[in-house]
Amino acid sequence: MPRYVAYDKNDAHTYALGVFPSMELLDAHPEAVRCLLVSPAGYKNAGVTKLIERCRALGVRVEEAPRTVERLSGKENAWAVTVLSKYESPLNPAANHVVLHNPSDVGNVGTILRSALGFGYENVAIIRPGVDPFDPRVLRASMGAAFHLNIVRYDTFDDYLSAAGEREYYLFRLRNAQPLTDQGLRTRAPFSLVFGNEASGLPPELESFGSGVIIAHNHRIDSLNLAVAAGIGLHAFSHADSKKEGK
Repeated sequence: MPRYVAYDKNDAHTYALGVFPSMELLDAHPEAVRCLLVSPAGYKNAGVTKLIERCRALGVRVEEAPRTVERLSGKENAWAVTVLSKYESPLNPAANHVVLHNPSDVGNVGTILRSALGFGYENVAIIRPGVDPFDPRVLRASMGAAFHLNIVRYDTFDDYLSAAGEREYYLFRLRNAQPLTDQGLRTRAPFSLVFGNEASGLPPELESFGSGVIIAHNHRIDSLNLAVAAGIGLHAFSHADSKKEGK
């Protein structure tokens, strides 16, 4: 068995940590799975048993590697790690997009990916140097939702604009924005919801771009956590009164 070590963004492979994310991977991208690493301590777990059965049915190698599982997952009770090849999943230009401009926290990104899937957004752009979506911590925080999404990283926001096609843009920011509840939420599909960095928000050059949206809150906090703000925005726009061009 190859010696699998801590994830490196330059590697051609990454890891799904735990049973549930591994099952989601097998549902979405079985062709990307290289092998399954298991700890014998998990053999009595029904999820581990099912995971092993599915891998064997697909011809995926199953290896007992308790120390490697513990080392990669960082947890003593993580009984399975799936090794997968990184893959490409281009954005659908006809769909609504979620755009994360230089997010820096793996937990936030994973949570946003899970919320995106839950509210019907299957296309996510990440603007560099934002978090690597193949980081195992992102995949685990998303609970495997990332495997059901099209996720693409772009060097700049302009690169994303060139690829995204004609659409409406709603940028969540603190200035030059209307409160979310005052938007009326009559949108023109396709549209993109754009969220900035946890500490610095969106860059100044995007201050007047698109339609600004702010989630109003009281003065006792300076801002909402990025994952919380994204969840509120995704939910609100998923229930918007959308209309197509010419209607």
